[in-house]
Amino acid sequence: MAFFAEVQPWGFILFGRNVETPDQVRALVASLRAAIDRADAPVLIDQEGGRVQRLGPPHWRRYPPGRAYGTLRGNDPLLAREVTRLGARLIAHDLAALGINVDCLPVLDVPAPGGHPVIGDRAYGDTPEEVAVLGRAACEGLIAGGVLPVLKHIPGHGRARTDSHLELPVVGASRDDLAVHDFLPFRALSDMPMAMTAHVIYPALDQKRPATTSRRVIDTVVRDAIGFQGLLMSDDLAMKALDGDMGQRARSARRAGCDVVLHCDGNIADMTAVAVGAGPLRGQGQRRAEAALARLARQPEPFDVEAGRARFDAAFEGRWAA
Repeated sequence: MAFFAEVQPWGFILFGRNVETPDQVRALVASLRAAIDRADAPVLIDQEGGRVQRLGPPHWRRYPPGRAYGTLRGNDPLLAREVTRLGARLIAHDLAALGINVDCLPVLDVPAPGGHPVIGDRAYGDTPEEVAVLGRAACEGLIAGGVLPVLKHIPGHGRARTDSHLELPVVGASRDDLAVHDFLPFRALSDMPMAMTAHVIYPALDQKRPATTSRRVIDTVVRDAIGFQGLLMSDDLAMKALDGDMGQRARSARRAGCDVVLHCDGNIADMTAVAVGAGPLRGQGQRRAEAALARLARQPEPFDVEAGRARFDAAFEGRWAA
């Protein structure tokens, strides 16, 4: 905690290694905020459902992957939208009870033939339109429950043929094809408060740099073509898609236009290098951060949790019951 008190990070992210019981997580969240003396500090988690769910049994419910929502009862679009919102509202209820106020959801990546399964069933559907509709439903459910969503992975990871956790993907699609397919869900949800970059090179946009460290991609695509003006964070700097040491990665992402950088491996030497490389949050980035947190609901919408769980379980015929 002394490290956090010294470097004053904007926020924190939790992983499975940080999670034991509800009481333990609540105490951890409170101690992190106390360390930087900011009761409003964002605490993030990846709670998508399916393969990416940091909180799970026996203390928390399992949730389905994004694709499961899109295939409910013969692809009924109204049912899919309703249950997607409900699932996110239930997740928000779980998170808010622990003091966690940001979920790295929804995944807005649109799969493409030959794409690596790192996205796979995390995607809500196979078309940009399906992904956009259900992505918005998920955002609405989270916000209603007092949790902010993070769009990922802007401007789109679905075509990548390799896993950016392990190596740097290169997506060779033309800018026109990217615009009508990959960018569409992000444009449709560009009013949301936060988004996370893709560690992917798009030669049609920038031949040398992945989106995370490309000023050209962030300025001309993320901010202009897509129109996203919220807080932009990098994906995890410790992923093998990026080169350079952690300090260099942090500097490159910030210089490219990321407002904040995400670092997740827990290595104190790397954490120190990232803090130095990233520098302070100020100026436009600070204003975007404040605007994002201002989107937090002061009071979650009224919600009958037991009725919501019963409806959710009925929609999935008990397949994802706790």
